[in-house]
Amino acid sequence: MNSVLILILSIPLIEIYLFIKIGSSIGAFNTISLILLTAIIGVTYARYEGFNTLRSGIAQLVRNEVPFYEIVSGAALTFAAILLIIPGFATDFLGLLLIIPVTRKLIFNAFSRRLVKKKNTHQKKDFIEGEYRDMDEK
Repeated sequence: MNSVLILILSIPLIEIYLFIKIGSSIGAFNTISLILLTAIIGVTYARYEGFNTLRSGIAQLVRNEVPFYEIVSGAALTFAAILLIIPGFATDFLGLLLIIPVTRKLIFNAFSRRLVKKKNTHQKKDFIEGEYRDMDEK
């Protein structure tokens, strides 16, 4: 079975389970309040981090450097804000991990190492081996 399909099916199940467990512990009103509070605080902090990333990217452009990390970080912050807007505790946790700069950098390093490893294993060679014969000599 496709891993994306499993992910799409498992996220709502995990969220429902967490809603039931946390709601039974702290109450329904507190659960709803906590979800709204994490969404508001998370999106506000994502906006703050987004402006910091934009400022850093512009500074790198002024120095004639490619702001690769800032571009990827901006995309991750957008995804994190979407995760925080979606109601649920698991998506909020993942969104908060992506918003915090230290954990975002750790996640990027893990993915970049995995991509470099995959690239090195599937790397094409720059030359073609073979024999040739000069047709003009006859």
